[in-house]
Amino acid sequence: MSNTTTEKRIVVLGAGYAGLSTAKGAGRRHTVTLVAPEERLLHRVRRHETAAGHGRDWPAIERLARGRHIEHRRAKAVELDLDGHKVLLDDGTALGYDTLVYALGSRTAWHDVPGAAEHAYSAERAAELDRRLRNAAEPGTLAVVGGGATGIELATELAEAHPRWRVRIVAAGRVGGIYSPKGRAHILRVLDRLGVTVHDDTTVTEVTPTGLRTTAGPIEADVTVWAASMEPHPLAAEAGLAVDDRGRALVDEYLRSASHPDVHVVGDAAAVTVPGTGTLRMGCATALPMGQYLGKLLDGRTDKPFAYKYVAQCLSLGRRDGLLQLVGGDDSMRPTVLTGTAGRLAKAAIVGGVLAALK
Repeated sequence: MSNTTTEKRIVVLGAGYAGLSTAKGAGRRHTVTLVAPEERLLHRVRRHETAAGHGRDWPAIERLARGRHIEHRRAKAVELDLDGHKVLLDDGTALGYDTLVYALGSRTAWHDVPGAAEHAYSAERAAELDRRLRNAAEPGTLAVVGGGATGIELATELAEAHPRWRVRIVAAGRVGGIYSPKGRAHILRVLDRLGVTVHDDTTVTEVTPTGLRTTAGPIEADVTVWAASMEPHPLAAEAGLAVDDRGRALVDEYLRSASHPDVHVVGDAAAVTVPGTGTLRMGCATALPMGQYLGKLLDGRTDKPFAYKYVAQCLSLGRRDGLLQLVGGDDSMRPTVLTGTAGRLAKAAIVGGVLAALK
């Protein structure tokens, strides 16, 4: 890899954890155009707080980009001309580039379940969900679909914020099943304390205005929240970048596209395999380090391949509880967990560190 400092035209698509950290690193001496329609950082790991009415305005992207050679274009990329080295935006303009950074991340996956997109709220609609719950004439039943981290954080946060609502969490497998036995046991204790009904081994087959149809029978719900899983933005595959069977762009050890080496892909959009660690999962824990690494690479401050090892997974369990689950470098569960106030404070410190890294 070259350590050249010759200025390049770099276009970064997406201002999430990976895109913004890449732009800040590369923008030390290169001209970077950051393409994202949002005015402010979408602090996705805190959307469950927004859904429960605890959200606040996060820093403006312009402020976070201060001190770097970064132009924030508030637009969406709608087409990639990979041969012509151009990005077509939704305002009709085209941006030329020497290097393209694709960091469009992921979005809620509906899995073609009938009625899900029409009748369920997603994390992207957290503020709208908050208004719906606060303005309800009478409390009712709320079903959260998804037994992973996003679903658990939403269910606990919403149950605590709205104790008069009957909250259910519905999972195709086991709620919290990815965590260690100690970790899952604590999650179930918190859900029980908050009055959340757990539906394990229950696959949703349809979402209706009044609830769910599932493999275990109907579940009534006045409000449904969908947190089953995420999927990458489809633009990478549509443009002709080589992708895996999930639509994540295949990259080499320098996070360059396997099919178009003048394109780098970071964050949830990238299928990154690290020796000794495996293929990285989607999430802030992997997106931010990818962006920080790529910013240094494009700035000429490193010529080493990307390396990464996991340390822990963390969860918010309402305002008063949390979980820090220690893991091996390959993300395998360890028996050690921090729970209660210690887990909550550990999670808060980690999330606070993410925001601090972007400032």
